Amino acid sequence: MFKPCVLIPVYDHEHAIGAVVGAVLRHGVPCIVVDDGSADACAGVLRALDGVDLLRHPVNCGKGAAVQTGFAHAARAGYTHVLQIDADGQHCIADIPRFLAMAEAHPQAVIAGCPVYDESVPALRFYARYLTHICVWINTLSFAIRDSMCGFRVYPIAPVVALMARQPIGRRMNFDTDILVRLYWAGLAVVNLPTRVGYPSDGVSHFRMWRDNLLIARMHASLFFGMLLRLPALLARTWRRR
Repeated sequence: MFKPCVLIPVYDHEHAIGAVVGAVLRHGVPCIVVDDGSADACAGVLRALDGVDLLRHPVNCGKGAAVQTGFAHAARAGYTHVLQIDADGQHCIADIPRFLAMAEAHPQAVIAGCPVYDESVPALRFYARYLTHICVWINTLSFAIRDSMCGFRVYPIAPVVALMARQPIGRRMNFDTDILVRLYWAGLAVVNLPTRVGYPSDGVSHFRMWRDNLLIARMHASLFFGMLLRLPALLARTWRRR
């Protein structure tokens, strides 16, 4: 059985979220929206949306926390896969059928978006991403994950819920990389799928330079020591792929 849904975490993207949800719903896939403590302007827009399953955090808890709330709800609702997409319009919603088709063909894998950027991407952000890429390649002893930061991906729900039950996962901007590396450690394959990305349609970014960079640095340090504990298994896995 393949029963997917789309999950959109939202925090104060009132100018973009309506268009994003409308484009998602045109693909005929059920949509879960998690309002991560948005202010009244965005909360009002979200309450007016039709055709979505709307969840709400009373205060802002972070992107990762919102996605994990959506995962738990999707599991209870009987979905098998979650397609995660951002609320700001940066992702190519027309690629949803392609991502879901790949997920149905590889139901036990994570289908991870590999960004193809247009001219709107800030140069500093573009090149800074490679620091995280290098850390991820070290912490997995593999090039299997081409981009761990893109928030457009499809997860099989069962292993995600099992991982969440075993240990804490990053609750803010450290979520996307943290969960992908840990799912790779748990044995899941990663299928990288190119997709166009722009920055962003509503001009709103919630990345907080000091807080989020500190969280990301701590995450990479934690993952590095986790890699050392898993070194024999990761080396064996890498060797088998050759």
